[in-house]
Amino acid sequence: MDLSPQLLLQAYAMGVFPMAESQQDEDVMWIEPKLRGVFPLDNFHISRSLAKAIQKADYQVTINQSFADVVDACAEREETWINGSIRQGYMDLHAVGHAHSLEVWRGGNLIGGVYGVTLGAAFFGESMFSRATNASKIALAYLVTHLRKSGFTLFDTQFLTPHLASLGAIEISQEIYLAQLQTAVRAPESFDRYSAAPSVTETLHR
Repeated sequence: MDLSPQLLLQAYAMGVFPMAESQQDEDVMWIEPKLRGVFPLDNFHISRSLAKAIQKADYQVTINQSFADVVDACAEREETWINGSIRQGYMDLHAVGHAHSLEVWRGGNLIGGVYGVTLGAAFFGESMFSRATNASKIALAYLVTHLRKSGFTLFDTQFLTPHLASLGAIEISQEIYLAQLQTAVRAPESFDRYSAAPSVTETLHR
């Protein structure tokens, strides 16, 4: 299935996103959850242990430096919804400035990251990965800080998992979500307002 940037952006603007049954499955399903997971951008929870890991600063954070590597790392699991069509669709979205990644590095190795789609002031989180303790949590903490700095109003996590809930994500109804979405997508695109990742201090003291 050809997932053009135009088709994908139209879908996200309507509150719909694509998934596949598996990496080998060529079909794509369009998903519209009745209950939606979101991160209130002023309520990201940094636990004491996560704060210590961030403060240690034995890592480097970049933005949009290895988008394809982040997507591929997210797909490197036994069960994944990222098939070839979806991967290519996000590559094309990235090329036109509507898909972004945040990477966490240590010793030159990519240890964690997150990527998603942007439309106006809405960030649609697609997937994240971790190859070291706390790496994906560090990525989310920096991403939330970056989104706040950049004027975003909606961070969509699609579904609410216990892991995301422990970091402050909540579940809202489809009706509330669509109202927030409608407002957010009308705002100017601003993810690239800051090309550098936030500092440790900014991330810990938002």
